[in-house]
Amino acid sequence: MKKKNKIIALLLSAVMLTSMTSFYTAPQQVSANQQINTQVTAVYKPGIVQETKFGKVKGVKDELNQALVWKGVPYGGATTGEQRWKKPVDPIKWSGELDATKPGDVAIQLSGKNIIGSESALNLDIYRPDNANSKLPVFVYIHGGNNQTGISGEITGNSFVKDMNAIFISVNYRLGPLGFNPLPALNTGDKLEDSGNYALLDIAKSLDWIKENIAHFGGDANNITLSGFSAGGRDVMAILASPVFKGKFHKAISFSGGMSIANKEDSAKVFAKAIAPLVVEDKVKATEAEAYQWLLTTGSDVKDYLYSVPAEKLAKLMGNAGIRMSVFPHLYNDGYVLPKEGFNTTTYNSVPLLMLTGANEFSLFGRFDAYFAKDVASNEINTNPSKVAEYDFVNKYGGELYSLFNVKESAQKMAPFYKSDIYGLEINFGKDAYVAGKELATFGAYHGVFVPLLQPDNQNYATLVGDGYKTEGAKDLSRVFRGYISNFLKTGNPNGQGLTNWNPWSNSNEMDGQSLMILDANRFKALAYMSNKPYTYESVLNAMDQDHSISAETKQDIISKVLNGRWFSKRLDQKYNNPSLWVK
Repeated sequence: MKKKNKIIALLLSAVMLTSMTSFYTAPQQVSANQQINTQVTAVYKPGIVQETKFGKVKGVKDELNQALVWKGVPYGGATTGEQRWKKPVDPIKWSGELDATKPGDVAIQLSGKNIIGSESALNLDIYRPDNANSKLPVFVYIHGGNNQTGISGEITGNSFVKDMNAIFISVNYRLGPLGFNPLPALNTGDKLEDSGNYALLDIAKSLDWIKENIAHFGGDANNITLSGFSAGGRDVMAILASPVFKGKFHKAISFSGGMSIANKEDSAKVFAKAIAPLVVEDKVKATEAEAYQWLLTTGSDVKDYLYSVPAEKLAKLMGNAGIRMSVFPHLYNDGYVLPKEGFNTTTYNSVPLLMLTGANEFSLFGRFDAYFAKDVASNEINTNPSKVAEYDFVNKYGGELYSLFNVKESAQKMAPFYKSDIYGLEINFGKDAYVAGKELATFGAYHGVFVPLLQPDNQNYATLVGDGYKTEGAKDLSRVFRGYISNFLKTGNPNGQGLTNWNPWSNSNEMDGQSLMILDANRFKALAYMSNKPYTYESVLNAMDQDHSISAETKQDIISKVLNGRWFSKRLDQKYNNPSLWVK
C-alpha cells in the first residue's frame, strides 16, 4: 500500500525525468507572439539527422515501434539571469549536429522533497513514423502537473506515431513561480512580460518554432493540433481565449482541462504571502507582514531582490497546491495575453475543439488528499463504513463537479461565440469491477483514464489499474478511441468509417440528449453512444445538501478541506464562503 501511495504521489505531481546539461547561452531577443509569415520550403528526407533554423539535430531510430525520435530540441534560449521572467527568445545557432538522443533539461520543480530540473529548459521532443511520408498532421502535447511540475516525457510518441501516421511533439516549459508570477515589480512595460503568464509565452514560442521547422521532419505546418492534459488542458482552454495565439494552431484537444483564469491582482497577494518568509530569511525585512506589503510595491529594489532569489528556493514555494488555484494561482487575466473578462470573452481562437473528461475525475485526488492519509495508510478507507462513506461522498460529488467543469460548462459558455465545432467526450470505462478488475474499479474513470487508451504501452498507471486494460473490450475501446483521435488530427472531425456517429455540441443536441459521446466497454467490445450529462452544477450542489450519508459536521469538514479551492469548485466555494481567486 505504501509503495502504491508513493507512486500515486509521483503521478499526481507528473514528474518522471532524466536531464542533460543545458547548452543555452546569450540569446537574441524576438517577440513571443511574433507571427511566422514566411513558410519554410523543405522536402522531408528520411533519416535521424534533420535540419532546423538553428542547426542540425541528430536523433535515434526506435526499431521496435518503427519511429524516429529527437529529444531535447531547443525552441527557445536561456531563461536565467536577466532573462528570468522575460518573454522567450531564440536559441543560439549551433554548428555540427546537436545530440538529440537523450531527454533535454526539464523545468526546475519540486519533486517530493527534492528540487529537480533546470531554470533554462525550453525544449521539445519530436516523434515521427519511420517512413517517407511528408505533410503529416502534427499533434502537440502540453503536459500536466498544475503548471508547477511535469515533464515533456509524461506521454511519449513512440507507438502513437506509427499507428496514427502523424508527428507527436511534447513540450517542456517554465513552471511554478518561474512560469507564472503576477508581482507588479516585475513589469517591464512590455505587455507580454507584464502579463505574468511566462509559461504561455513559452508555449507560443514552441508553436512558432514548430510552424517554422516542422516541414523538415515531414510535418504539415498548416495542420497543427494543440493538446494538453490536466493543467496542460487548462492551458489549451486559456489559449483559445488568447489573442496572442491567433493563427498558431489549427485544432485543439483538451484532455481533462476546463476553464480556469485567475484574477491577477488577487494572485499577486498570494505570491507576496508565499515569498514573504524568504524576504525575512534573507534579512531584507524584519517581519512577514512588512515583507508582504513590500513585495506588492513596484520598486526596483523588489525586482532586484526577486531576481537574486535562487531558482531552487522559488521552485519550493506553494508546493502543497494539489489542484488548488487558491494556493498557486496562475493563468492571469492581464488584459493582453488573457482577457480581463476571462472566459466571458466573445472572441475565441475558433478552431475545431475536442474536450474529454473521465466520469470519476476526482477519485485519485480525493483518495490521496491529506484528509484521508491516515485512513489510506490503515486501509480503513476500504474497511471502516464511516470512512468508506466519506470517500464515496468526495468521489461522487467531486467527480461530478470536475467532469462538468471539463466539458459541459466550457461548451455552454463558448458555444454562443465559438465559430467552429466543439466535440464533447466522457469516458466511463473502469467503474465496473467485473469488466475492469478490482484495482481499476477503486478509481473508476480516473483523471488520466484516457492515457492507456491513447498509448497502450504507457506504464504511468500500471500499479493502479491492474489488468483493467487487458481485456478484449478494453483493447477494442482503445481502437475506437484512437480512431476518433486520428480522424480529428487529420480533418478536425472525429467521425469516420466504422465508428459511431459523433455529434458536435449544441444547445439543441444537449436538449435532445445527443451532445456528449460516451465511451465505455464490456469485457468483449467497446461501447460508444451519444448522450448528455444527467445533472447540472446546481443539481449536484443541491444533492450534496440533501445527502445524509455522512454527518452535517463531517460534510462541512470535507467541503472546506477536500473539495474547496479546486479548479472545478468556484461556485461551491462561493456557496460556502471559501476563498476564491477566479475571474468573476
